[in-house]
Amino acid sequence: MSKATPIESVLLASSRVSTYDQQRLLTNASGFFFERDERLFFVTSRHVVIDEPSKHFPDRLEIELHIDPANLGASVWFSMPLYIDGKSAWRQGADTGGEIDVAVLELSRKALPATMPLHAFTPKHLPAPRDNIGIGSSLLVIGFPLGFHDMLHHLPVARQAVVASAYGLRFQGKGFFLTDARTHRGTSGAPVVMKAHHGRTANGTLPWVLLGIHSSRFDIDERDAKIDEALGLNCAWYADILMTLTEH
Repeated sequence: MSKATPIESVLLASSRVSTYDQQRLLTNASGFFFERDERLFFVTSRHVVIDEPSKHFPDRLEIELHIDPANLGASVWFSMPLYIDGKSAWRQGADTGGEIDVAVLELSRKALPATMPLHAFTPKHLPAPRDNIGIGSSLLVIGFPLGFHDMLHHLPVARQAVVASAYGLRFQGKGFFLTDARTHRGTSGAPVVMKAHHGRTANGTLPWVLLGIHSSRFDIDERDAKIDEALGLNCAWYADILMTLTEH
């Protein structure tokens, strides 16, 4: 590949996540960058940073960062503590439907590699009334299923998805909508995006609309695992929760 080959900016807005308990690797996941008022955040699923039912209690995350725009093969792992002075370093939210499966950690720009080709979503990338988001709308989930990725260039992969429930409504009273997509472990925390239409100039070099944060597969307790296939549906938490979690 030529060094001049352009790279989709949305691939550089996402990052591979590894969770650790001290030096012990626990799980792989996905996440992405979100910028607001000169402040930078990393977004992933809440169950990536803590999950009581599965006894998942990491003490830090590591995210993979590119360090040379001309050589995507050059990367480093950046460690993020999950607890500072015994208190959780991440922000999470809840509403009338219960806990929201989204976590946000603030990043210090000074601690990041100076040569990092950073692309981040912003509030301007959130859905607007003029965006036509209907049932069956085409989406992408940008992440690292089962940790799989382009190991040479350290880039995520995209899975095609469609909106599978009424967008704008809280599915069964929860703060998420459903997508129809084939997903795997490791995709938790991935951005769920839709290509921005030509009239949406505010998106700049990242021409995508950030609709949600992929959480997990959605299933029903009544399904007979022996004779019924999985629904193939997924939970995507509405991205506007980021405006609450990134407030001063």
